[in-house]
Amino acid sequence: MLLKIGSKGDDVKTLQTKLGLTADGSFGPGTSEAVKKWQAANGLAADGIVGDATWSKMFAVIAARDENGQLVDDDGNPVEIDSADDKVVTAGNVAVANIAGLKLDKLKGHVPDAVIAQIPDCANKFQINTPLRLAHFLAQCGHESAGFKATQENLNYSADGLNKIFGKYFRDVNAASYARQPEKIASRVYANRMGNGNEASKEGYKYRGRGYIQLTGKDNYGAFDKTVDEDILGNPDLVASKYPLLSAAWFWNSRSLNNAADGGATDAAVTAITKKVNGGTIGLADRIKHFKEYYALLV
Repeated sequence: MLLKIGSKGDDVKTLQTKLGLTADGSFGPGTSEAVKKWQAANGLAADGIVGDATWSKMFAVIAARDENGQLVDDDGNPVEIDSADDKVVTAGNVAVANIAGLKLDKLKGHVPDAVIAQIPDCANKFQINTPLRLAHFLAQCGHESAGFKATQENLNYSADGLNKIFGKYFRDVNAASYARQPEKIASRVYANRMGNGNEASKEGYKYRGRGYIQLTGKDNYGAFDKTVDEDILGNPDLVASKYPLLSAAWFWNSRSLNNAADGGATDAAVTAITKKVNGGTIGLADRIKHFKEYYALLV
């Protein structure tokens, strides 16, 4: 993803609409200035260029899930992701190498090239190596990450959002003193669980949710660490920047979801997998739609 002065197209229109500008699809000085203001207000380098970090933060609607598995925004209000509305961003005419049993080139234009490039590693390490398994896997990853855009958890909650979503962690402290401070928020709500240390250790923030199916907690990062050569525990940002799909494949494998995927190309199979990924059936129609799309391309 790279949008700057001179860029044109639907992604520029999406950006302009988000910024409250006239959506003419042409990235000019006015759009650049609006981007700079947005970046400055959201703690990013105000360069007026929309790269992956800016795009992900601007459009990442995944904040957390409430106790019922419903996705909620930073004010704790329910949101629904429809990845059918998300634009796939590709890098142009990038060659895609097929692997045994998988026609990955058929996914171009439907799945970002950066995602396709990670599929062979997932196939080799976690046996996501049939059209049926891969279609199920991509449908879940795409929905969970808002169309392969969100690679890390959004923790920029308001006080109201904290009380709605994480109320039990703020019974003895003033939520307002944590509001809009992601490091403090994650350090508290993820403290002393999932292998993390206490709030003061800040491990809750260090091992916050990352990846297309969010990897969360020191124990899970440690388990994923054993599958790659890099030091994931020491460099957890690699999950978001380099291994968003492979970390999701680790999760997939840990829940034996290949077996569920082998159940067939049916709505019932998508439903069963969704319950294991989501804890419920939030976004089921979108997941089914994309499973059918990917499976038709791959078979």
